[in-house]
Amino acid sequence: MTLMGEILKDAAMGVHVAQEPENLAGFAEPGCAAAIWHRDTCPDFQAWIDALNPDELPNARLVLRCQNVRAALADVCNNAGLENGPHRQHLINDITALVRMFSDLMGAPFVRMRLDRISTNACRKFHVDAITARLVCTYRGTGTQYGIASNGNDPTRVFTLPTGDPILLRGTLWQEHPSAGLLHRSPPIEGTGETRLVLVVDPVFDVKDV
Repeated sequence: MTLMGEILKDAAMGVHVAQEPENLAGFAEPGCAAAIWHRDTCPDFQAWIDALNPDELPNARLVLRCQNVRAALADVCNNAGLENGPHRQHLINDITALVRMFSDLMGAPFVRMRLDRISTNACRKFHVDAITARLVCTYRGTGTQYGIASNGNDPTRVFTLPTGDPILLRGTLWQEHPSAGLLHRSPPIEGTGETRLVLVVDPVFDVKDV
């Protein structure tokens, strides 16, 4: 477990890198703007999901309790026409585990979960989300990009997450200060022929706020 980055005046810049999911609790440390779980991906699973027709990639936006995620994902995969099998089950199992881990860490009874098929330059501008915190994991294609802001400008040094590595990001509504000075974006891929599959999870503390 290492701590990368730097702490500048009035902004949280640290990036906590964990080799095990239980070490992601470092996300709550003062000065930490993001936490990354660096993990190995299964080559067979990656080859399978990379070879899928983009129309078969699951695509959904849901608000639900964690205990309902697995069943909801099965329905989403069925609606996409994604054939059942060990690799589909691996995807469902992994997303279910990530959602539960994140909701437990945040103490949130509900989550807002998105599975996005992306082939354009969606969210290509560097930004901080107007939420408390967010988990992002790219299962197919280029990973999320991030960097440290300086004087209101875009980062001069940009890092790209490995495919399959989840990142936890603080938003502007994080309850503690200093505010996050680390920006992120979706990589610009329009015109490349690439289709990404990205999981986005936000904590929801009261469904009336949705």
